Amino acid sequence: MNEYMRYLAELIPEKDSLKLVKSEAAKYYKSHSLDDCFSMGIELYQSDNFQIQEVGVFLLGYSAHHNASALDFLKNTVSRHESWKVQEILAMAFDNHCKIIGYETALPLIKEWLSSDCANVRRAASEGLRVWTSRPYFKDNPRIAIELLSANREDKSEYARKSIGNALKDISKKYPQMVSEELRSWDLSSKEIKQVYKLAGKFLELD
Repeated sequence: MNEYMRYLAELIPEKDSLKLVKSEAAKYYKSHSLDDCFSMGIELYQSDNFQIQEVGVFLLGYSAHHNASALDFLKNTVSRHESWKVQEILAMAFDNHCKIIGYETALPLIKEWLSSDCANVRRAASEGLRVWTSRPYFKDNPRIAIELLSANREDKSEYARKSIGNALKDISKKYPQMVSEELRSWDLSSKEIKQVYKLAGKFLELD
């Protein structure tokens, strides 16, 4: 066990401490090179402690704009982790990466992740950017956010569909007309779309 991993093992309590995990990852990112963040992220991910793994996932997200292998590891390895808690961190790490490179620049990547054959990858994109319209670019282009999310309204994964529906619901609070127009255009013949429709339209009068 390296010195930093030993430090985290002593610092992080057994119970969940997301605030501490985020804080330690940000502290390391600010005080080390991007190459250090990448190599440490990979090493921490090998830990048996899921919270130490989470620090590693954050570091990979921070370094992904510098090292394509970090983004690949997030997409193809972290997305297979069985813990939903680690999947929450994957979503946050993806959002951090998009923030660093700029959300408009990240559009092709966001579309790529939303169309992945892995439900955890699709969900990381939709969940990580919530509230979408509080993010730069999407704040000025809410319709694009609505269109990107709506394209996954019939996602085969209920886990991902719930994220899509809730993300649209978030947007509806500020842009009710736009979301209403989108929802009214949907064919509700499938139970999957109906589920997203119901979630997304919770605060809207659609009848």
